[in-house]
Amino acid sequence: MTYRYVLIVLTLCTWMAGEATAGLDVFVYPSKGQSKDQQELDEFACYKWGKEQTGFDPTQTVQQAAPPQQHGQVVGGAARGAALGAIGGAIAGDAGKGAAIGAAVGGGAGAMRRRGQARQAEAAQQKAEEKYEASLAGYKRAFSACMTGRGYTVS
Repeated sequence: MTYRYVLIVLTLCTWMAGEATAGLDVFVYPSKGQSKDQQELDEFACYKWGKEQTGFDPTQTVQQAAPPQQHGQVVGGAARGAALGAIGGAIAGDAGKGAAIGAAVGGGAGAMRRRGQARQAEAAQQKAEEKYEASLAGYKRAFSACMTGRGYTVS
């Protein structure tokens, strides 16, 4: 029973260590003759330590920081413009013409709003990616320091 438990724990640690260093572009060499099993345990311990030190988990991906896209600005703007234009046109004597002008103006305003929101979303995504890259660099430094301290060459 104990052997089975140890085997499960080692398998789990091996998998987690692989996940922790996947995609880091970090190469670790056991310069003091550490075994593969020892290296995996050390990598997992340094993964946890680096995560604690930096508050960054390298197994996570860049999260979309921008607010969700708003849809329907053009149609909604056209509908609002048509309603206002119809009222104005009714006062002037031609509700249909007023509604058509209002729809065109409202649709244009909705399109401008949508383009502005798209630019904001793009800027927020770029900022999120920059923050992710900076956090990843800090994590790599912490991980490398930990592994170096345990007798590995890291590049």
